[in-house]
Amino acid sequence: MTLPKNDGRHRPLEWWEIRRLERQGCLSDDWTRVLVTDATDLSAIRRVRFVDDVVLGALDASAGAGIENAVIQDCVIGDNAAIYNIGERLRHCDIGRNVRIIDTACVEFEPETRCGIGTVVEVLDETGSRPVTIYPGLSAQVALLMARMPKWSANHLTPLLRDWLLTFSAPNRIGDNAVIRGCGLLANVQVGDEVRVEGASLLRNGTIANNAAPGRCLAYVGGGVDAENFIIEDGVVESGVIVRNCFIGQGVTLSKGFTAHDSLFFANSQLENGEACALFAGPYTVSMHKSSLLIGCQTSFMNAGSGSNQSNHMYKMGPVHWGIMERGVKTSSFSYLMLGAKIGAFSLLMGQHKTHPDSSQFPFSYLFGDEKGATVVVPGMMLRSCGLMRDEKKWPQRDRRLKRRLPLRDRIIFDVLNPTTVDKMLSASDVISELLARPADDDRVIRYRGMKFYRAGLERALFLYQLAIYKYLHLHIPGGFADSEPSGPVSEWVDVIGLPMRHEDLNRALEAETVEQLEGIFTDAFDNYRQLESEWIASRIPARWRKPAAMIAEYAAQFDQMVAEDRARYLNDLNDQEQMLAL
Repeated sequence: MTLPKNDGRHRPLEWWEIRRLERQGCLSDDWTRVLVTDATDLSAIRRVRFVDDVVLGALDASAGAGIENAVIQDCVIGDNAAIYNIGERLRHCDIGRNVRIIDTACVEFEPETRCGIGTVVEVLDETGSRPVTIYPGLSAQVALLMARMPKWSANHLTPLLRDWLLTFSAPNRIGDNAVIRGCGLLANVQVGDEVRVEGASLLRNGTIANNAAPGRCLAYVGGGVDAENFIIEDGVVESGVIVRNCFIGQGVTLSKGFTAHDSLFFANSQLENGEACALFAGPYTVSMHKSSLLIGCQTSFMNAGSGSNQSNHMYKMGPVHWGIMERGVKTSSFSYLMLGAKIGAFSLLMGQHKTHPDSSQFPFSYLFGDEKGATVVVPGMMLRSCGLMRDEKKWPQRDRRLKRRLPLRDRIIFDVLNPTTVDKMLSASDVISELLARPADDDRVIRYRGMKFYRAGLERALFLYQLAIYKYLHLHIPGGFADSEPSGPVSEWVDVIGLPMRHEDLNRALEAETVEQLEGIFTDAFDNYRQLESEWIASRIPARWRKPAAMIAEYAAQFDQMVAEDRARYLNDLNDQEQMLAL
């Protein structure tokens, strides 16, 4: 540690100052290695042992600053710090201004520690074939590229990160106005400005970062937390959580005994009670119940019911299977999904699914598991739900990043109807028309890619997809189409964990020459989303869907009426229940 011995502010102790400190129970093997300022109130320093080089800032005892009952080894302590009752020691710490470290066993740093920066998380595939390197500022979009494109990451991104990660400053710092109270061991844990750590049991090799403006902070670590090899950035971890090799991003909350290893959690995810293993939890992933296991899966805007389980244990070569739940999937209580599998956007998964289904072509579906574990798909049924539009409105309202005025790491477009979901519905309509031309099997089921469909469900899906597509067009082109035919080349779009973007822009990201340039491409895709979406509508919507504005408005009104009727049914059912339960 570099100590400010010649900064013009700090000076050695006078002989009479040394005598006073010794009368107050202080010790040092070499008092010449202890530096103070003229504003260091020595009366506030009692029963302290100084080891090696120690630099003390100004201390104002009237403001509660001071050092008592502690061993301080090789530390720089900022102005008006309050350090009381340290069970073992503070070692190799750079402690900022107005820091509070109270009733804590030990805070120490090893030389050359990186405090979790550069930790490799073995996400999705537990065998380690999809490593993600974590660091403060990691976005969901960049992390997804690392996880989903491991060869590109190893050959292109990892060399960019190698030197860039070394630019992160002062890993051994406890930031200004930070509070560490009632904790056990903090070993190689960087604590950012304004961060509070209260009651944590064991924190080892990590960074707790705060990006909020001065006086505001979302980063918090609470009682009983046991964490190792981690980064918490503007997130909350409390109530007995255990994490190993994890990234916990902005607005994330882990609590109530949740356990996780080798997992990533991005914007506003909230997980309690259950367990995660090799989970890529994209924005707004929610799991609140005991016995829920999220394993080897990519999620976003997901809500997991009680006892939800994704299993990768039907393997011969290790736990290599992993799966994708596209944006907005919900799982019912005690649902089971055998990986690998891919579940289409905004679908509801119910029952047992043991045949590795891929329903990604059919968004907004109900998925039932039959008595043999096969998947029965009822496409489009989620479009009838009033809850779908409610979700779209509540997500931005519950964005904890905005409430704390944080710089946004993850780029999120909240639209349920967007180029990726609408494109799926357009393609699904063609597939369904082909399926309806087939005769049903003996059991009256139409089979497609190992999944079961019923004719009535397919016929209904064509109508529901039609209403949703026209609802989308009405929202974005209320005046109808200027041209009768599509114009320009069609761009393919992909949902990059909350950010719908053109595939060509994603390809540009893969060619980025710096980390900043890579993030900038995602930022541009986010900033220009509305314009690019309009261009996509003009080029992608087939001629047969280009109806007059009045007809589009009529279909959109039918969609709204369908949702309103569902809401009315829900409210009536709720009223009936209240009457049933009334005294």
